[in-house]
Amino acid sequence: MSQPFQLPRFYMPYPARLNPHLESAREHSKAWARDMRMIEGSGIWDEAAFDSHDYALLCAYTHPDASAAELDLVTDWYVWVFFFDDHFLDIFKRTRDMKGGKAYLDRLPAFMPIDPGESSPEPTNQVEAGLADLWARTVPAMSVDWRHRFRESTRHLLEESLWELANINEGRVSNPVEYIEMRRKVGGAPWSANLVEHAAGAEVPAAIAATRPMRVLRDTFSDGVHLRNDLFSYERETGDEGELANAVLVLEKFLDIDTQQAADAVNDLLTARLQQFEHTALTEVGPLLLEHGLDLAAGADVLAYVKGLQDWQSGGHEWHMRSSRYMNDAAGAPAAAGLAVPAVPAGPCGLGTSAARLVPSLVETAPARLRAHAHVPFEPVGPLPHPDFGMPYETRLSPHLDAARRHNVEWSHRVGILETVPGVPGAGIWDEERLKDIDLPLCAAGIHPDATPEGLDLTSDWLTWGTYADDYYPVVFGRTPDLGAARAYHERLLACMPLDPAPAPPALTGLERGLIDLWARTAAPMDRDDRRRFRAGVEDMLESWLWELANQKQNRIPEPVDYIEMRRKTFGSDLTMSLSRIGHGDSVPPEIYETRPVKAMESAAQDYACLMNDIFSFQKEIQFEGEVHNAVLVVRNFFDCGTAEALGIVADLMTSRMREFQHVVAVQLPALFEDFGLDETARGTLHGYADELKDWMSGILTWHEGCHRYTEADLLRHNSPKAPPLGAPGGLGTSAARLAALSRSPAVEALTVG
Repeated sequence: MSQPFQLPRFYMPYPARLNPHLESAREHSKAWARDMRMIEGSGIWDEAAFDSHDYALLCAYTHPDASAAELDLVTDWYVWVFFFDDHFLDIFKRTRDMKGGKAYLDRLPAFMPIDPGESSPEPTNQVEAGLADLWARTVPAMSVDWRHRFRESTRHLLEESLWELANINEGRVSNPVEYIEMRRKVGGAPWSANLVEHAAGAEVPAAIAATRPMRVLRDTFSDGVHLRNDLFSYERETGDEGELANAVLVLEKFLDIDTQQAADAVNDLLTARLQQFEHTALTEVGPLLLEHGLDLAAGADVLAYVKGLQDWQSGGHEWHMRSSRYMNDAAGAPAAAGLAVPAVPAGPCGLGTSAARLVPSLVETAPARLRAHAHVPFEPVGPLPHPDFGMPYETRLSPHLDAARRHNVEWSHRVGILETVPGVPGAGIWDEERLKDIDLPLCAAGIHPDATPEGLDLTSDWLTWGTYADDYYPVVFGRTPDLGAARAYHERLLACMPLDPAPAPPALTGLERGLIDLWARTAAPMDRDDRRRFRAGVEDMLESWLWELANQKQNRIPEPVDYIEMRRKTFGSDLTMSLSRIGHGDSVPPEIYETRPVKAMESAAQDYACLMNDIFSFQKEIQFEGEVHNAVLVVRNFFDCGTAEALGIVADLMTSRMREFQHVVAVQLPALFEDFGLDETARGTLHGYADELKDWMSGILTWHEGCHRYTEADLLRHNSPKAPPLGAPGGLGTSAARLAALSRSPAVEALTVG
């Protein structure tokens, strides 16, 4: 039987190395699997199947420097996790037994106590027995912080199997964004990353474990592992298991392309994620270590962890080329009839030859890497035609809109965001005319139609402050040579939001005065925990603007996954959604907001709004602002296609995210209510929250259609050259003088204060 597609050429920048303790790990792992009753009598594996899968070879490749004892432990973990995967498939996925699968999974956390001295239930099957044994052998050597992280990643790995099972039962293929995010959990690579820390004896310091650079390293590692696995396992999963959670299948359906084209697209995304890993490791990890003042030992642990993740990628690929679990007969072979033959020879594929494939992989992937930095700013793109946005919800506008507009103008003058900014052409970022044209109270009136007059004023002012700041950062800090000034100003803004009652520092700019005023009005009624959560949403938005500045200075178009995930933050989605949740009180337990259905509902709504904004703002950002952060540009660059094709893909993705939102509300929320036994009050609050998100999406669309910020006529009017202030330098050769003036602006001078 022929393969469904020809395996593509993989990007492999690091050679695989083999641990010298492979044979002893093979012997140990088979004996352990027998002790756990995973081979004879399990009905899942027999000895021949176990031997052909060769999990010891996987671990010897992915942990080449581990000691013999450590390799034994890690191999046992992988035997356990693959047995769980096959066991859950056979017992619950094939039978579509959702209720039995949930009961099975609900018992497993009890076998992962944070305190090793805690007792666990008596195991009733091989998965429980294996988990109890491995947990006791693993966690004593690690910190409590690591135990919490490892427990969480193991729980996700186990429990999100229900997401796969639910999709199988419904015959539902997920959209690409949903798939990437969920695959990280059900695929288990974050769990593998935790084991890398253990195997390398290099625990990531708790102070930086949750930061963006470490999250991106973990997520890009995870995506690389999973996308590669999907390519190798497509034939088995779709042909034998009836599986719908596979990236090749997801792109086949979403892009309406054939299997070979989908496989090639998945490989391109795999390459992009691996190169994002490298970019983060090279440009963000060093500054992170300095920012947190970590000592040499902690820095060495982080670097060892990064190296361990790289070893896992190259070693995992070598194992996939050899394991009987996967489609690998033609790996590296010439293309089948009718398919293009790669220009660079595949080279040797035997044991110990991975290094010979490095140069071809670097050569073939160089054009896409270079293309990300080759965009010419201020490209004349013209207006972008708008697709059918497919909004199923009707916008309701607050009756207090006119009053909010009057208040917003007064507030903007009072805090000073309409003041002149020295060094900025045209003397300021905004004036009153532009403020009224942007009309943020219209957006507030749509997303919070039932707000009190005071509540609508607060939302209007937050939206105004965030939009002004988003315009302010590239104008003021985009012209400085590095990120030092922006980072220092970032710290000043954080100081404007004290968690405990304390005076804010003296405000030196309108941006600071606005934030101090908003923080006092918003945070004062909150308790400390709510205040901390709300502050986190603002902080995420502020940090995302530093990410945008870094890309702008490198003239680097982000890769698609990183862009989508950061776009939610640059858009201020968490901030504005938090304003909706302020009135929920404590009727819903906080942990419910962290469950998969609620997070999926929020993310789908956020992506719909962000992608919609990118379509409206394409000409503004690309032609008038020289931006590189726009979904249409990101997709155009990734697929190396035209603007019209990229627009079609973005519009389809936006539509699919809306469908996912509706699916969560109709199917997953009711199941969540039952799973957690929520009372009628909590159910009413969550139904109300879903309705608020509907208002949020429809209100944002209504604002885009009604404001004067995005049409070509508005762009020409607001961006026409203006005469420099009297006495200011003008004409050719005077930009340096204006830059010098900018360096003396309050925003930059503030960086040297205190």
